[in-house]
Amino acid sequence: MAKVLVIDDEPFVLELLKTVLKRKGHQVLLATAAQRGIESFVQESPQVTILDLNLPDMDGISVLKQIRTVNPAAPVIILTGGGTETAQDEARELGVVDFLPKEFSLHRLGDALTRALAQGKQARPA
Repeated sequence: MAKVLVIDDEPFVLELLKTVLKRKGHQVLLATAAQRGIESFVQESPQVTILDLNLPDMDGISVLKQIRTVNPAAPVIILTGGGTETAQDEARELGVVDFLPKEFSLHRLGDALTRALAQGKQARPA
């Protein structure tokens, strides 16, 4: 399956996503802070990144911009507990696959992950 990086500062969200994604057969990498998430992205080259918009050490848009400098086509799913419309518009301009509210359903997570993996396959060189 896929290597998925989750960048979120809420332990409950991290553990939930880790459990769900591992049950689906994915390798899961966790980062509780933006800088550590960026380092993991650079070192591990995940196939999909799930990124919280509101992190304590850096906002999610800044993290997304740094991810884009490393890999402009990397599939990213934004997780938000109430991000602004401006932030969501900026994230869309930066090419995110989907937005999931923090109260997401597992079905919606599965759909977003499927789209992200498909996008990642299209972006890889042949």
